[in-house]
Amino acid sequence: MTPDAATGNALGRLQHLSRRLAAVAGWRRYALAFALGAVTTLTLPPVSFFPLGFLTFPALLWLLDGAPRRRAAFALGWWFGLGYFAIGLYWIGNALLVFAAKYALLLPFAGAGLPAVLAIFIGLVTMIAWHGRTRFERMLLFAIAWVGAEWLRGHIATGFPWNLIGYAWTGSDAMLQSAAAMGIYGVSLLVIVSASLPALLAAPAGRAAVLALALGLPMAAWAGGAVRLALAPPVEFHAGIGLRIVQSNIPQREKWARRYRERNLKQFVDLSTANRPDWITHVIWPETAATFFVSQNPVLRRAIAIVAPQTGLLITGGPRSERDPRRIMNALYAIDGAGAVVETFDKFHLVPFGEYVPLARYLPIEKLTGGKTGFTPGPGPRTLRLPGLPPVSPLICYEVIFPGAVTDPGDRPQWLLNLTNDAWYGVSAGPYQHLAQSRVRATEEGLPMVRAAYTGISAVIDPYGRVLQRLALNQSGYIDAKLPKPIAAPTLFVRAGDGVLAGMVAILWGVLGWVRRKNRRQTAQ
Repeated sequence: MTPDAATGNALGRLQHLSRRLAAVAGWRRYALAFALGAVTTLTLPPVSFFPLGFLTFPALLWLLDGAPRRRAAFALGWWFGLGYFAIGLYWIGNALLVFAAKYALLLPFAGAGLPAVLAIFIGLVTMIAWHGRTRFERMLLFAIAWVGAEWLRGHIATGFPWNLIGYAWTGSDAMLQSAAAMGIYGVSLLVIVSASLPALLAAPAGRAAVLALALGLPMAAWAGGAVRLALAPPVEFHAGIGLRIVQSNIPQREKWARRYRERNLKQFVDLSTANRPDWITHVIWPETAATFFVSQNPVLRRAIAIVAPQTGLLITGGPRSERDPRRIMNALYAIDGAGAVVETFDKFHLVPFGEYVPLARYLPIEKLTGGKTGFTPGPGPRTLRLPGLPPVSPLICYEVIFPGAVTDPGDRPQWLLNLTNDAWYGVSAGPYQHLAQSRVRATEEGLPMVRAAYTGISAVIDPYGRVLQRLALNQSGYIDAKLPKPIAAPTLFVRAGDGVLAGMVAILWGVLGWVRRKNRRQTAQ
C-alpha cells in the first residue's frame, strides 16, 4: 500500500468514526460522554498520561456534532463533566468515612452532588461550542469556553480550581515551566487546544497543519521548558538556615482523641529531635499538629517548644481562638525555645463544609472538622518575617491551589510554606494532586515551596517546581533540608498575572472572527 493510500485509509476510518459518534443517540450518548470524562482524568496526576486527551476530547466534539438542540449540547457536556469530576474527585468521599457513623450519609453529596454541580461548567462549555457553524469554529469556541469555565470555577463562590486540565502537563518538569509564563489557566488553554485539534483530522483538508499544531504545542512546551531548566543556574540555598520538616503519619481518627494526645505530641517531639544535625535551625510541623489552643495552654506550649533549636523556632499548625468576639481560626504558630509565641497566621481561604458550613443557619449539618463552631478566615495572604528566616508566605492546606493568590503582591516573600493535612483522604489520588498543585504554584511564582503534610506528601520544591526532597505518603519520618533561594527576577506570570491568558484568548477570538468572516464570504459566493 502506498503512503497516499494509507493516509486515505486512515482518513476514511476517522470520518467513519466521527459520523458514528455523531449518530449515537439516547442514553448511549450520555453514557459514552460520562466514560470519556472518566478516562480524561487519567491525563491528570498521579497518572499524568496526557496523550489520552487526544482521544477523549475529539470524541466529545464528534458527539457534539450530533446534538440537535442547545439543551442536548449542554446535557452532553454535563455528563462528560460528571464522569470527569466523579472519578477525578472520588477521594473526597474518603473524608466522610473517617468518622463513618456520623458522616457516611453525606457520601452521595460528595460522590455525586459535588460532581453534578461542577459538571454544570462543562455543560456550559459544550452548549457554547455547539453554536459553531463548522468543526473548526466549534473547536475554537470549545477551547475558549473551557478555559473561561475553569477560570470561573476557580473564582466564584470562594472558588474550587482543582483538577484544571492544565495539570495534565505537570508530569514533566520541562512542560511544567510553561506555568511560569502564563499560569496554570494559560497552560489549560494550550492543553485543550492541542487535545481538541485532532477532531479536525476527520475533515478532508488541512490535516498536516492540524496534526503539526496538535503535536507541536506540547513539544514546544517541553522544548521551551527544557531550555529554561538547562539555562537555570544551580539551585542556591540560604546560608545558615536548616529545616527539619516532620511528617508524623498519625491516623486522622486518632489525631484529636484526648487519650492519644500525649502519645501524638511525644511522636512529634521524638521525630523533631532524633539524630538532628547541628545545622538545623527551624523545625516545621504540619497543619493542626498541635491539637490544642496553643496561646491558651502554656504548659503544653512549653512542652513542644523544647524541639526549637537554639535561637530558632518551631513552626506548627494549631487552632487559635479569640474571646471577644468569640472566634476560632485554623492557624500557624511560630514558637521560640522559651515557649513564647513569636508570630501567628490565620488561614484565609477556608474549605466549605470542611471548616465552615455555608448558610449554616439554614443547613442542619456540622462541618467535617471537630467542634460545632465554624472557623473564621484570616486576612491573608500575608508575608511573615520570622527570626532567622527570609520573608515567607504561609499557606494552610488547600490555600495552595489558588493561582495568583498565594502571596501579598505589595510585600513579596522569598519562599512559600504549605502546612497541610491530607490524612482525611487516605491512600488515594488526592494527596498526589495536591502536591502537583504545590509544584505549579512554586513555578508560577518563581519561589521555593516547603511542604509539611501530616501523613504526606511532605516535600521541598525549588522555584522551578522540581521536587528536591520528599517523604512518601503514609510514611512517618522527617526531611532535613536547606532552604532554596527564589529565582533572581519575578516570572512573567507574577508581573502580568492573567493578562497573558487574556492575550491568548484574544488571539483565539480573533482567529474565530476571521474564520467566520471567511466562511460567510464563501457562503455568499
